[in-house]
Amino acid sequence: MATIELFRNSIDTQNYPAGSVIFRQGDTGELMYAVQEGTVEIRLGERVIQTHGPGDIFGEMAIIDNQPRSATAVAATDCRLVPIDEHRFMFLVQQTPFFAIQVMRVMADRLRRLMSA
Repeated sequence: MATIELFRNSIDTQNYPAGSVIFRQGDTGELMYAVQEGTVEIRLGERVIQTHGPGDIFGEMAIIDNQPRSATAVAATDCRLVPIDEHRFMFLVQQTPFFAIQVMRVMADRLRRLMSA
């Protein structure tokens, strides 16, 4: 999966201790996240469907389509995440067009994996 190094040195981070819920399935999604440190599990019920580490993004679907969260995100280890709201997302797309391509590649990769499962 493509990683996004754009957030490696961001200082506006949020820390989540291992086991804490970042968001729940059905929540309104106003942020996506980039993983700076740690591991995040994406879960449907008790089943882990994806694991994300440094350089990965997650939660982007809610920013793009304004629909409720489709899964729950849990910090599998202590995590440092970079929150990205819609305003910052739009700024990044405008100022760093490659960011948009990277997000689309991440989404395409996830769709391909889902279809082959």
